[in-house]
Amino acid sequence: MQRLFSVVPAVGLSFLARFAGEKFYTKDHEWVDESGLVGISDYAQKHLGQIVYVDLPEIGKEVAQKDTLTAVESVKAASDVFAPVAGTVEKVNEKLRDNAGLINKAAETDGWIAKISIKDTAEFGTLMNAEKYADFLKTQH
Repeated sequence: MQRLFSVVPAVGLSFLARFAGEKFYTKDHEWVDESGLVGISDYAQKHLGQIVYVDLPEIGKEVAQKDTLTAVESVKAASDVFAPVAGTVEKVNEKLRDNAGLINKAAETDGWIAKISIKDTAEFGTLMNAEKYADFLKTQH
């Protein structure tokens, strides 16, 4: 979190401080936390089925919000994973290279896909918190 203090404007810091430790979700079922970890939701992994491959993004890749970050393949289908926020990929979850199924076991914890250096914390305001995401899921079929 120290790194954020040096680059995030005061408004962004107060926003992040209010939601420390919280995940934010997209309508496409990706999540991001305040540290920049990104993954797919538990809902998404359940609908994809057994995940067999994750095409990890390249470190240094720059993405805009809603750009394709990477893709995951399951026994049912391949699916793009979109960037919930803009930034630069600074780390990938190497465990997924040999164990893509980790996403099925722990989609919202150990199954994270990449860590993004967040460009603009204001983009969190366009995402759903856990409560709003749970309400959104009730509308999905």
